[in-house]
Amino acid sequence: MSDCTNCQRAGVNRRAFLATSSALAITAVLAACGAETEDEDESPTGPRNVNTTVTLANYAALGTVGGIAVISGAGTPIAVVRAAATQYRAFSLICPHAGTTVAISGAGFRCPNHGATFNASGGWTGGERTTSLYEFAVASNTTAGTITISS
Repeated sequence: MSDCTNCQRAGVNRRAFLATSSALAITAVLAACGAETEDEDESPTGPRNVNTTVTLANYAALGTVGGIAVISGAGTPIAVVRAAATQYRAFSLICPHAGTTVAISGAGFRCPNHGATFNASGGWTGGERTTSLYEFAVASNTTAGTITISS
């Protein structure tokens, strides 16, 4: 007997089979989209377990207000901006949209993957979506000439 004959004996016709298969496929796609949306809120924008101390003298760009430096050895790509004489801000260089590493571009940042741009305060200024860069907490120790960056 052919497979179609077996299906007909079991009470399943082609139309019912295709309808059920399509419904299952759509359900799987929607479930995957939902899971991606939940992960997007946690993953690229908020690096976890970051705690690093930076010696400011090792980064010449941080010698002047407005200077931006990429910090090495932190385990996640981080940029530090000297916002004022004694104020520093630190941002994740992981694009909040696609997870790509964002690059310094002029006085701000740009995602090479899809062109989103961000100012030196981490705020979105153009391109795809409107999410700002994740900002870390920064504690300054002027006596030691260091800052500690933590999430």
